[in-house]
Formats: sequence, C-alpha cells, structure tokens
Amino acid sequence: MVKVILFDVDGTLIRTHGVGVEAFARAFHSLFNFPDTTKKISFAGRTDISLVKEYFRLNHYTPSQKDIQDFFPCYILWLERLIRQSDGEICPGVKEFIYAAYKLPSNPLIGLLTGNIRLGAEIKLKHFGLWDKFKVGAYADDSENRDQIARIAFARASQMLNNELQGNEVVVVGDTPYDIKCARAIGARMLAVTTGGYAREELAIHKPDWIVDTLLEISPEQLND
Repeated sequence: MVKVILFDVDGTLIRTHGVGVEAFARAFHSLFNFPDTTKKISFAGRTDISLVKEYFRLNHYTPSQKDIQDFFPCYILWLERLIRQSDGEICPGVKEFIYAAYKLPSNPLIGLLTGNIRLGAEIKLKHFGLWDKFKVGAYADDSENRDQIARIAFARASQMLNNELQGNEVVVVGDTPYDIKCARAIGARMLAVTTGGYAREELAIHKPDWIVDTLLEISPEQLND
C-alpha cells in the first residue's frame, strides 16, 4: 500500500518555460556582474546549491559562504518578479492525479522532493495554485545532494505518519534520471513522466517502475497494483 507520494517540481508538476533559469542569470548579473552562463549548465534534476556553485566555477570565481548566502535573496526577488510574467502551465494530469490521491479511502501523504530551495518551490507552486496540496517536503536548503534530500523527505514523512515507513510504501514522481536515482536511494518506487526534458527512452534506461507521458495515463490506485 502506498503511504507517501513525493513529487519533483519543475518538469513534473509545472513548467515555467525557463523562469527559474532566467532568475538565476539575473541574480548573478545583479550581484556579481557575471554574464549569462545558463546555457553552459544543465538545470534539470539538479539542486539549487549545486547549480550556484557551478555558476561561480564557470565564471572563475571562488565564492565565500557569504557570497552563496547573498545569492538566494536576490534570486528570490527575481523569481517573484519573473513568475508573474510567466506563460507557464501545470503539467497535464497533475491536478487530476493529486485530487484522485486525496479521494482514496486510505489517502497517501502528498509531499515534495525537489532540488529547489523551499522558498523557490513555494513561489513557483503558489503561482499555479498548487502549494497547499503538499503536506511534507525536503528541499535544497536541506542538502546539496539530491539523494540526501530524498532521505530527509522520507524521514519527515515517516515522522508525520508516526510510522516506520518501508521504502516500497513510498512513490517518487519525477521527470529526470536524478529523480530515479534518489528514489532508489530510499528504496522507493519510481513513477517517471516525460513532461520535462527527458524522452521515454532516456528514462527507461534507469528502470523506473512506471513511465508515462503524462499523469493522465495513470491513477493513484494503479500504484497499489
């Protein structure tokens, strides 16, 4: 029986068409006068902390801890500004899938497992009216390492349920190989979607339990089959 479903954000729940990436570039330019280096970085599935460090490295700059800390308030300001102009959307089937999960007789705990910092995830999901659907989560604030973020999400969900969770009672929903890898780190099952940047064939190599093009193709009930 599935007791917890943990969702990735970008490419899985929503598509912002590059708003987060643009906010990164604007923040780095505002604070450090860096050129736009985003085209040299693959953002999909990464944690915000690791992306910040790579951005500094590509600009041949050794940051202090204060530099890293100063980046995020500026990034948040740009994200809040740019998201209001976003022509993004909720990925197909997301609302229906979450609604159906909450309607199950023994409805699972719905949470987030994301490489976004918490406030970044909140800003994005509030813009699309989804933030209040998630009752637990772990974020890039918790760790730079995606697998460790998964372990923290698992521990928080277990604590919230007052229960010693088993890995197979958790399903991770995501759109990248990083999501599949971190699901395996906690022994969870994996529902991969192709609504992000990876094709079905690319995800299949990593052997998720399910692959769908959109969440319209699967129901929460089927996760218990």
